[in-house]
Amino acid sequence: MSVPCALIINQGAKQMGKHEDADLILKLYDLRRETVMREARNWLFTFNPTGVEDVMATMMGEHSGHFRMVVSYWDMACAMVTNGAIDEEFFNQTNGEHIFVYMKVEPVLEAIRQMFDNPNFCKNLETVVKRIPDIETQLPKMRERMSRFAAMRAEQAKAAGQ
Repeated sequence: MSVPCALIINQGAKQMGKHEDADLILKLYDLRRETVMREARNWLFTFNPTGVEDVMATMMGEHSGHFRMVVSYWDMACAMVTNGAIDEEFFNQTNGEHIFVYMKVEPVLEAIRQMFDNPNFCKNLETVVKRIPDIETQLPKMRERMSRFAAMRAEQAKAAGQ
């Protein structure tokens, strides 16, 4: 029994694509380990904007670079997904931080877009996250969990006399 040549080529291309996807994902992971990026990611964990004013204060303060670095990094990574460079399912299986970053900015996203007159701000990040099944029920649970973590950190700081 012979296998059509087109079938072999298509299967080979798909398999090769997975290897390329994996390589890009590993490169994205390496970028996250860079010292300043790690600092920025750690800072974002503590950033809980309740309004666009919080974002504006951050943009005018010492953490402007941290905010911009992390948010633009994940929007760029998601652009690779929305443009087909990385398989979306594979990306979501190997990452979760983009969901966390979206969760942080989503409540103020439209206001940020209006403030900077940029309707495409975080558009790739938003697109990838919103396509995750059941995400609308996951985000409030994540926010609640992050609120508990923040309260625990505050208690620890209080106990340490800070």
